[in-house]
Amino acid sequence: MNKIITALALLGFSGFALAADAVGATEKQATNWHAIIMFCIFVTLTMGITYWAASRTKTTADFYTAGGGITGFQNGLAIAGDYMSAATLLGLTAMVYTQGYDGYVYMLAFFAGWPIILFLMAERLRNLGKFTFSDITAYRLDQGKVRTMAAISSLTVVCFYLLAQMVGAGQLIKLLFGLDYNIAIFAVGLLMMVYVTFGGMVATTWVQIIKACMLLTGGTLVMVLAFSQFGFSFQNLLEKATAVHKLGPKLMYPGSLLSDPVTAISLGLGLMFGTAGLPHILMRFFTVSDAKEARKSVLYASGFVAYFFNVIFLMGLCGILIVGQNPDFFEGGVVGGKLIGGGNMVAMHLAKAVGGNMLLGFLAAVAFATILAVVSGLALAGASAISHDIYARVIMKGKASETKEIRVSKIATICLGFVAIVLGILFEKQNIAFMVGLAFGVAAAANFPVLILSMYWKGLTTRGALFGGYGGLISAVAFVVLSKSVWVDVIGNKAAIFPYTQPALFAMPIAFLLAYIFSKTDSSVRAGKEIEAFEDQYVRAQTGFGASGAAKH
Repeated sequence: MNKIITALALLGFSGFALAADAVGATEKQATNWHAIIMFCIFVTLTMGITYWAASRTKTTADFYTAGGGITGFQNGLAIAGDYMSAATLLGLTAMVYTQGYDGYVYMLAFFAGWPIILFLMAERLRNLGKFTFSDITAYRLDQGKVRTMAAISSLTVVCFYLLAQMVGAGQLIKLLFGLDYNIAIFAVGLLMMVYVTFGGMVATTWVQIIKACMLLTGGTLVMVLAFSQFGFSFQNLLEKATAVHKLGPKLMYPGSLLSDPVTAISLGLGLMFGTAGLPHILMRFFTVSDAKEARKSVLYASGFVAYFFNVIFLMGLCGILIVGQNPDFFEGGVVGGKLIGGGNMVAMHLAKAVGGNMLLGFLAAVAFATILAVVSGLALAGASAISHDIYARVIMKGKASETKEIRVSKIATICLGFVAIVLGILFEKQNIAFMVGLAFGVAAAANFPVLILSMYWKGLTTRGALFGGYGGLISAVAFVVLSKSVWVDVIGNKAAIFPYTQPALFAMPIAFLLAYIFSKTDSSVRAGKEIEAFEDQYVRAQTGFGASGAAKH
């Protein structure tokens, strides 16, 4: 059980639908025509939006940030759509179903990153940045070196996150739709390329908005139908659930989720600060017109995510009785009269139990659409790191034309799409949960420290930023590779060199410490000018004066 919970813990913040080994052990289901028809409707709708968006995508601002014409409410829905993954629906419902209150505690940790973004980052991100978060880290530092470092760490996060999504997509579709794994991988990869290449951020945003609405509607409908069976009485639901669950009264006790406090703290830090370092989430703050709309975006996104977490909590508790006591849905059976049925697909089983094949089909289509929307956001973030940061700013020194930059971005999107397809096929049989840990570890250890220091610490220099960024990146990768997730489970060694599975608690301090030490010891003339330039940066961060204007769509 601890292994399952650890895997689900990784899944909850990953966007990876199910651990590959857990899904691979589940038999492929018969073709779900309800799900296929509903998904085809979703694809047709989003293709129409892509066609519309293509006519509006003329400049680099249109392609990367939808011209800044997205409202705070729309962007909040899109951010929630980017953040609420298939794992949020499937993994966290299963966690509540198996662990009860611990699943809710985990969601709170998951949620804790949003106040950081709201109070510390949203306004400054919008006022200082243009297309990517490296616009901010490189604002007063060496453009070429810092952008290269930020682009490398961004691409690392994007690639591992993307791989987790692709494998999750293939396994989920094989399970729910009855389609072949490779067909599913190609479908996701090709659709992602079409959305991003032709529609840019406009199409990607609306795909995420539609998907968020579908996810919120589907989850709410399942929850209401299930909760109604208990008279909408939370006390009645809890009394019945604790009576049949294997944990008994401990179902609503916290404390059994993770094996030790160090892992728990490290996981919490990864969830909180990793969210604030994810390039595809940060990129969304440049799609609104000003800092006020950026703050609104976070408030709306926080509301949607918080609401959905509560829906999931109720779904998990209802599943204990509706799914866990129904032999039709058992994947493992019953031991000693206590529940062990339902498994990772409890949300889908619950949908079928309360709404039949039609609701099951809708929720399955939503799960697929969810992965597609997140993958599109990741692809755009990766493509922008290549085209805007590396090509336009480092290689061309800011002299690239908009037409060439967009062309490079589209080529990068297509390349990322094919890389994702190939890696998804190659890693089909692997449990790639460690890559999710790596993605969040890198985001928390490489992206977040340099980003937050560049915003708030006058003393940060180029040398400090480079040592901090690369130090966080390398240490996060090293800790994950040397942990049990890779060193034992993948490579096959007998014991792990690094005893913990989560790198954030150890890699983040390394990044901050290196950035501080190498900035304080930098006595170069350039460092002095960079420190002086902080005053100009501070004024712009506070007022937005000098930030590029945004055309309304």
